[in-house]
Amino acid sequence: MRVKIGKNPLNKGQVRVISSKSDAHRSLIAAALAEDESVLFVDGWSDDLEATIRCLEALGAEIYKEPSGIEVVPIRRNLEKAAVLDCGESGSTLRFLLPVAAALGRHTTFTGQGRLPERPIGILLEELAQHGCSVSGDGLPVEIDGQLESGVFTLPGNVSSQFITGLLFALPLLEGDSEIRLTTEVESKGYIDMTLKTLRTFGIEVTENEHGWFIPGNQVYRGPRMRFTEGDWSNAAFWLTAGAIKGSVGCQGLDMESAQGDRAIVSLLEEFGAETKMILNQITVTNKEMKGIRIDASQIPDLVPVLCVAGAAAEGKTVIYNAGRLRLKESDRLAVMAECLKKLGVEVEEGEDDIIITGGCNPPEGEVVIDSHGDHRIVMAMAIAAVSLGVDIVIENAEAVNKSYPSFFIELKKLGGVVDGI
Repeated sequence: MRVKIGKNPLNKGQVRVISSKSDAHRSLIAAALAEDESVLFVDGWSDDLEATIRCLEALGAEIYKEPSGIEVVPIRRNLEKAAVLDCGESGSTLRFLLPVAAALGRHTTFTGQGRLPERPIGILLEELAQHGCSVSGDGLPVEIDGQLESGVFTLPGNVSSQFITGLLFALPLLEGDSEIRLTTEVESKGYIDMTLKTLRTFGIEVTENEHGWFIPGNQVYRGPRMRFTEGDWSNAAFWLTAGAIKGSVGCQGLDMESAQGDRAIVSLLEEFGAETKMILNQITVTNKEMKGIRIDASQIPDLVPVLCVAGAAAEGKTVIYNAGRLRLKESDRLAVMAECLKKLGVEVEEGEDDIIITGGCNPPEGEVVIDSHGDHRIVMAMAIAAVSLGVDIVIENAEAVNKSYPSFFIELKKLGGVVDGI
């Protein structure tokens, strides 16, 4: 799908933020592992959440999407039938459920689409193989069989926090106690904190120590009868950045005390020079003169595409470093953002682990055509670039937004964006 975004700036307005995909993934998995049925309230939907539901149903859960909420009937533990889990393009679904399926002792085949088979899971599979499971390979498609055994699980902390989350969900189900030990400093720790918060909500005990986490075995998931998912700071960041660059945009439905690491967008936009105002669960960001800053992306990789757009609107240089992991996302996000911004006439230097943007935009006359490379965050970042930097942009493969935010273009139009092609 090709979508043209006009260069007209957004009107001053507000967006009701959809539920956090990250929180919803975690809530669905915990509810499926619990003793009793529960109802989850999720505002907004996406292809990634469909993948998690599809895979939990393949493992034996019953999940019903009703207007009043999502009813989750937990997985029965005595199922023996082999399961096939199609994770679509969802890295969270794959990495969270690999250890869970192993803890349930199910013979399971995992498959995926798009770039997912290229994304690394070998380190996690090795740990499963060293703790009682047979594993058919080091990437998708992959079969796992046998019963996961408790023990010490050793992982680097700088490859994927999703490996750690998957083990944190699985290890409480085992008979013995377990430990996760990290060999490097942890990155994206906010996502692990979200997992720990979900586990506490469902009655699971995990103790953090100097080297990682201690997880007692023989625990039982006991969750609340009803649970509301948090608003999504990752997706709110696109609207807040648009307000910071040009105009004023507010986002409603956000938890100011959330464990989501991408809540850092507020302090980063303030550092750029924008004005922020928080009242209850709403934050409004208003444009002021912006200046380039230095950004450590190690804990906030998902913010990098839209922060690159902010850098293009700021005076001077914006340096985003510790960003090498972005090359292993739905696209090589460092390379793709450099490619896209250069087409807009922005000066960009791309390093192995960083990207440097010099503020200022000198686009060619007429519309600029960019390829999203099938990456939802590239689509949204470049749509914000169009309305904020004043460039008519045609985005190819724009349907990628369905991965996390299918209503993105609808919200853009509500704020006065000119969108053709949907």
